[in-house]
Amino acid sequence: MKFAANLTMLFTEYDFLKRFEKAHENKFKAVEYLFPYAYESSELKKLLDEYNLIQALHNLPAGDWENGERGIACNPDKMQDFKDGVHIAIEYAKKLDCNKLNCLIGIPDGNFSDQDIENCILENLKFASSALEKENIQLLIEPVNTIDIPGFYLNTTKQAKNLLNKVNSNNLFIQYDIYHMQIMEGNLSLTIKENLDLIKHIQIADHPGRNEPGTGEINYSFLFSYLKSLNYDGYIGCEYNPETNTEEGLKWKKDF
Repeated sequence: MKFAANLTMLFTEYDFLKRFEKAHENKFKAVEYLFPYAYESSELKKLLDEYNLIQALHNLPAGDWENGERGIACNPDKMQDFKDGVHIAIEYAKKLDCNKLNCLIGIPDGNFSDQDIENCILENLKFASSALEKENIQLLIEPVNTIDIPGFYLNTTKQAKNLLNKVNSNNLFIQYDIYHMQIMEGNLSLTIKENLDLIKHIQIADHPGRNEPGTGEINYSFLFSYLKSLNYDGYIGCEYNPETNTEEGLKWKKDF
């Protein structure tokens, strides 16, 4: 199992730049986080190199996060902003040696028709997948549950596959978040098996609570063994809220 520490949610007891060191101290070989854009790419690359860490994933710019935007790929008014963000993300990814970028589709604006929103998403994904392919970077999209983010456009694996089919790109894949999909569809092991060729990154948290594995209803001991039996060789991002503190909560990882 190749685990990546999600530095947006883990080690929040420390300043963000200190979290690279803490990930290294706790035996992580890779990290991920929502966004790198508040920092100079050279500063982040220095930390990755210093602590011998791989940048497994980060997201495309997702709009005004502080004011509730959760992606702009579905907003027809912001298509140029989306394209500009793709170029910025590529610059960071190349500097950080990151070969996967996730696109958060976002929450649609009710002022547009369903068809306008879908057309916007398809055009944006075609643009992004093509631009990333030229740089040998994979584009991922992530279904998200509607409890944590009400109104989010993309909610199930089936819906993600439908978008992949309509975009018809060789460079568009799925980020499969087990926590989100337990809420939205269940049937985790079979869904993963049926879509393994499309799943290029997995994220984990238990449910309820979005805490570390072993604190809720999801049988992670089974799922990790199952992923090994399927020869899944991608990273597993630890995107959860520690129940107490990060290092105390990492006891689960020692078994895997």
